[in-house]
Amino acid sequence: MNSPRLIDADALIAALQRFADERDWQPFHTPRNLMLALTGEVGELAEIFQWLTDDEAARLADDPARYTHLQEEIADVLLYLVRLASVMQVDLNQAVADKLVKNAIKYPAPVAKAET
Repeated sequence: MNSPRLIDADALIAALQRFADERDWQPFHTPRNLMLALTGEVGELAEIFQWLTDDEAARLADDPARYTHLQEEIADVLLYLVRLASVMQVDLNQAVADKLVKNAIKYPAPVAKAET
């Protein structure tokens, strides 16, 4: 059964493939190397939030330089994640659709609502 199109990463996958091909990076884009690069980028993203209060983190957009840095690190995480999925031949749309179904079963709304 085909899931509805929740995400469409095809253009990004193709752009990342071209980028790697133009630089002959295929030998380096192994699943292990991509996962390690992704982990490093997640660490750089986490570093932005390290030691901030929740309020300070929510106001990162108020500082253009810090917000640009945040955007760059989020982009790096996304790029490596999409590249890893591509190299591993993971259909991101199907994986996301499947995971949303599993999460809905695991956390049914009537039971899992947060108390405020």
